[in-house]
Amino acid sequence: MDGKQRLRERMAQPGPILVGGAHDGLTAKLVEEAGFDAVWASGFEISASHCVPDANILTMNDQLRAASWMVKAQDLPVIADCDNGYGNAINVIHMVEAYEQAGIAAICIEDNVFPKRCSFYAGVKRELAPVEEHAGKVKAFLDTRKSDDFLVIARTEALIAGWGMEEALMRGRAYADAGADFVLVHSKSDKPDEVLGFAAQWDRDTPLVCVPTIYKTTTATTLNDGGYQIIIYANHGLRSGIKAQREAFARIVKEQSCSAVDGLVVPKTDVYELIGVPRMKDEELAYMPSGGQSVGAIVLAAGASPELGELTLDKPKTMLDVKGKPILGHQVDALNAAGIKHISVVVGWKKEAVDLPNLRTYAAEDSSGEVDSLMQASAELNQRTLVLYGDLLFDQEIVERLLQTEGDVVLVVDRSNLEGRTGRDMVHTLNGEVGRGQRFLHGTRSDTLKAIGQKIEDPNGEWIGMLMLSAKGAEALKGLWSELGAAGADQPLHEAASLGAAALTDLLQAAASKGLTINTIDTYKGWMEIDSFEDYQRAWAQL
Repeated sequence: MDGKQRLRERMAQPGPILVGGAHDGLTAKLVEEAGFDAVWASGFEISASHCVPDANILTMNDQLRAASWMVKAQDLPVIADCDNGYGNAINVIHMVEAYEQAGIAAICIEDNVFPKRCSFYAGVKRELAPVEEHAGKVKAFLDTRKSDDFLVIARTEALIAGWGMEEALMRGRAYADAGADFVLVHSKSDKPDEVLGFAAQWDRDTPLVCVPTIYKTTTATTLNDGGYQIIIYANHGLRSGIKAQREAFARIVKEQSCSAVDGLVVPKTDVYELIGVPRMKDEELAYMPSGGQSVGAIVLAAGASPELGELTLDKPKTMLDVKGKPILGHQVDALNAAGIKHISVVVGWKKEAVDLPNLRTYAAEDSSGEVDSLMQASAELNQRTLVLYGDLLFDQEIVERLLQTEGDVVLVVDRSNLEGRTGRDMVHTLNGEVGRGQRFLHGTRSDTLKAIGQKIEDPNGEWIGMLMLSAKGAEALKGLWSELGAAGADQPLHEAASLGAAALTDLLQAAASKGLTINTIDTYKGWMEIDSFEDYQRAWAQL
């Protein structure tokens, strides 16, 4: 069903129809999220969002553009505040064609003269159009609309203008007799007596609409029992937003820190959900080639490095300078060159020293195990993600081949040197002998992991500390980690004495043992891990 049909269906149900005011797609989405029955494309809110008075300063196209975004952003029917029809009956004809084509469910036109003035502006000149003129606009609407489900609300400002109850009733009856689908009577009294009095004397079948902005303590149930089917809460989203933003901006200026407003703002992930980022990611996966998928990276750099002595007294290993740039800077350059721009770093030891631009940081204890560190950035594991150690220097070509390799979990394995394996992450793969001792092309040949760790028997390769996870692979590892954690943090895991001390190799071995397919691709050198002062010297010499 489109919005017009949904509004018709709701009209056939009992109870008041609650309509929430909005001025753009996001506020319309929030109206839907809150549980309203329809969205009010508020002329007051749209004008205010452009920082101009609600006085026909914006054009019909300005108002229609905003209402159209509301239709696209969510699924509720949109009722558009169309002021006085933006002119005479000829203007109304043009308006009806445009708004119906845009998917608006209903429009509301008022009997103010052009240019209108907001109902609640005090001390401004206010005139009402002749009854016959406004009834003519209603007839023009009915004769122009293509669907009988596209509805018109005829609004009288007689009570606002101080012209009295009899004038309001006379005008409401004339608009109902002209064929209006609803009649809206507006009041600036702080009590509901006027609108309830109007309804008590209403002698037409045309249902009534009200806007309880001023008589604000009156409930929708009371108004509905009094004869009103549609209740419009016209501008509360805008007004509450102004209050919240004023407070947030004032705090930031006062304290000069974003953290000052942590309790006032929603997480960015909440915004992403509202505006449809998850849907965009699904569409990218469905319709775009793998090279066009969004790929992130997580650098694990939380641990202290006592083996490097004074070099890391005031900084983590990843910030050691190599040829005028920290190791992390070299990593970021290589990842960026391969098209990976969304990079997160898990920091711990001397975390304040990690100050490169355009990086997200997540904090872990510097004594945390590698898996614990990775899980601090679990919010980033919602897309294809490259995970690597913070002390790794590597050729960009390795990353590019990983990007071209399919698989939910893919490790990079070096076949070049299996000697002196103490303290190294070794692997045994199903077909690891292929290529060893021979000339071979890397290509995208993939193997399957059988075992990984520092104490495995008969290794045929070394894991370099870099792996690629698909979103599905990341979910599998996170699910396994949660399952293991439920058994108790003190439980050993593979070569680790406890879960808190678990390395990535421990989790990968557990996953392989559970039947998760873990693929590998080969490299022949092209990388270096900085584990000692000798490694650091060699990096300076070779880079």
